Amino acid sequence: MTDPVNIAGAGERARFAAVVLAAGAGRRFGGGKLLAAFEGRPLLHGALAAARAAPVGEVVVVTGADRTAVEACVRAFDPAMRVVHAPDHAEGMAASLRAGVSALGPEVEGAFVFLGDMPRAPVAVLEPLARAVASGAPAAAPEFAGRRGNPVVLGRALFGEVARLTGDAGARAILGALGDRLARIPAPDDGVLFDVDRPEDLARRPGLKA
Repeated sequence: MTDPVNIAGAGERARFAAVVLAAGAGRRFGGGKLLAAFEGRPLLHGALAAARAAPVGEVVVVTGADRTAVEACVRAFDPAMRVVHAPDHAEGMAASLRAGVSALGPEVEGAFVFLGDMPRAPVAVLEPLARAVASGAPAAAPEFAGRRGNPVVLGRALFGEVARLTGDAGARAILGALGDRLARIPAPDDGVLFDVDRPEDLARRPGLKA
């Protein structure tokens, strides 16, 4: 882990890490989704670029299906990113989220969670998300047009709940239970909502602006 990151405006230094979930089989896509070409590079590289732009000291990428190919894709983007494998990835998103968060050291106070099939997360929203959690919110999520998006930031107090997650819903239930305690950060465009499920999604037009 690198030195702590100073979260501008939070009045304190805080440690954050990024977890990129890249373990899915992409069945609706027909397989190989994260390696598919998107805007001139592998789809996964969009999420990796956003994670690297976040105010974090480490990026952890979780593999599952297509383990060897996905890890090679990560190494081609940035050999310094740490890769961990979720052996129970077939269970669903909860398994990869558990694997990623459990790989973080005790010094990590908050974890960004990026989804490997969401390549357009706007960089401008990342610092405000971290700042909200550094300032005391248990978690933070971007919002566009009234809809909650990704990436989210989970504070350490929620890591125990992540460890108990099951199924394919990720942290949705955890965030929903927070109610007004979840910090909602306005996003500048709908990149926080844009994901790729099927091949035709690769050709969707650029996101809408706020």
